[in-house]
Amino acid sequence: VDLEDRFFGEGITVFGDRIFQLTWRSGLGFVYDRDSFAPLGEFMFDTDSGEGWGITHDGTRLIVSDGTARLYFWDPETLAELGSVVVTDRGARVSRLNELEYIDGEVYANVWLTDTIVRIDPATGKVVGRIDLTGLLSPEQEADADVLNGIAYDAAGDRLFVTGKYWPSLFEIRLVAPP
Repeated sequence: VDLEDRFFGEGITVFGDRIFQLTWRSGLGFVYDRDSFAPLGEFMFDTDSGEGWGITHDGTRLIVSDGTARLYFWDPETLAELGSVVVTDRGARVSRLNELEYIDGEVYANVWLTDTIVRIDPATGKVVGRIDLTGLLSPEQEADADVLNGIAYDAAGDRLFVTGKYWPSLFEIRLVAPP
């Protein structure tokens, strides 16, 4: 779906038979039919930064980031805010939470301008793990690439995919514990 030039499309998630899309700085979101992409409506949103960055869901609530250290929980029917948590790692706020994905009870979020994905407990906001993707691209690939900002999870195949802006590839990765 083409957006008007005044909008910068940012986060998208599929919830049931609908697609929810955030825009970056306009405070406006869009809802589409999952099968036909037909527009179903628009909604205004208000976050601490006034921006929309990432969106996912836990099967019950939409989970939204705005580039700050806060995750918001929205009702998918009314889009009313149900609550929020501040994301912290050992007591320090973790901001620039960008692309979001909900995996096995945790929110995965890339930290914009880094090669790190944090794993967040949505009940507490505490970071329970970090995924370091440093070195995933070769130096030659990094020259033409921008930031890491794509996370996708295939629950049926239990597969995790990552990519970034202008990255030459989509990577399937397997998480292993550090030595």
